[in-house]
Amino acid sequence: MRRLPLSLVFGAIALAYLAAGAALTLWLSDYLANRWIALAIVVAALAPLLIYHVQRAFAPMNSLFRALAGSVASYRDGDYSISFNWTGKGDLGELVASHNRLGDALREQRLSLVQRELLLDTMIQNTPVAMMLVDPTRRIVHGNLAARKMLGEGRRLEGQSFADLLSRAPTPMQEAFERGGDGMFSVGDIENEEIYHLSRRIFRLNGRAHELVLLRQLTAELRRQEVQTWKKVIRVISHELNNSLAPIASLAHSGAELLRRGQYERLPTALTTIEERARHLEGFIRDYARFAKLPSPRLQPIEWSRFVEQLRSQVDFAYDGVQGEAIARVDAAQLEQSLINLLKNAHESGSKPEEVRLQLRRVQDAWRIDVLDRGSGMNDAVLSNALLPFYSTKRNGTGLGLALAREIAEAHGGRIALLNREGGGLCVSMVLPDS
Repeated sequence: MRRLPLSLVFGAIALAYLAAGAALTLWLSDYLANRWIALAIVVAALAPLLIYHVQRAFAPMNSLFRALAGSVASYRDGDYSISFNWTGKGDLGELVASHNRLGDALREQRLSLVQRELLLDTMIQNTPVAMMLVDPTRRIVHGNLAARKMLGEGRRLEGQSFADLLSRAPTPMQEAFERGGDGMFSVGDIENEEIYHLSRRIFRLNGRAHELVLLRQLTAELRRQEVQTWKKVIRVISHELNNSLAPIASLAHSGAELLRRGQYERLPTALTTIEERARHLEGFIRDYARFAKLPSPRLQPIEWSRFVEQLRSQVDFAYDGVQGEAIARVDAAQLEQSLINLLKNAHESGSKPEEVRLQLRRVQDAWRIDVLDRGSGMNDAVLSNALLPFYSTKRNGTGLGLALAREIAEAHGGRIALLNREGGGLCVSMVLPDS
């Protein structure tokens, strides 16, 4: 049955009571001398009935308002299951419809949020990386399955003191946490060594600082990389040794034949070639030894202008950078060797000699050294691998020049990067902290 508008119902009740009141007032006026007394009696008699009927008329609306207020409280508590069925039209009908639409939207959002939380929890629990969230009181808020297995013998970690948990961990792990920051450490002896990477991040959650601790076991990955590296080293060394030893053996045999035949005039040529190949092999092995035994840098103050002039005496380049008595603290010998390799690479890139340039400038608290050329540059595949040891695109390259430069830069606390120049050529950029 369709509801009548409340305004119409209220108007009908008011008209009915006005008509009844007027009739009763006229009727009582015939018996009472004072019309105002008759009116007062009629009002006193009809007022309670009017209030009763008005309350009955507005009762559904009041009930609806109470229900809406209760649903808002339920929404605040996270219960979005309430909806209303109101057959009336007008403003109240639109209010109820809007409320129901709001409830539907909140339920959908809640369901989506629950599904996302479930997915995220599933991913966190099944990742091989041990993850722990530590609150400001240094208690564990959350630990995934990998963390339980690695540090808790399979038991739940939530609520435990992080310090107590760490006290039961192996000593190398405790030392890694004491050092702070990210880093790698190994646990166990040589035959049963396990290698881990520690990562720690601080962030604010609900206005409080929390720490996210990540522990990843890298033993299997590093073992595979180590095997691949050794295979590559063996291939490179075998190739270089064969390239030198095969002609040496052949020329030694030829020299013996020349001696037997008395053809002494051809011996110097054979011996010179043997010497050249032996020298090349000696240099090749020396380069590998230098890379493998690179010592820690011995930082000493150097004057850039003198350093650049010393470098120019060994390799040609155009210079664009700081002048005067600018000072830096570096290992001069290591940096010189690194830049010689980079400048020689620039000359071998196909660039014109006058376009090989070295730039030096100050950037914040560091020095930036750029070696520039106008050669053919590098494609993406070469750029991504050029800094790796033993990677080379040259026919007779050892793949150690750029790797050695990277090793020296990182040993100084700096970094090195390669990028193609606009208009052709390559820029090798080395940044060294001004310690």
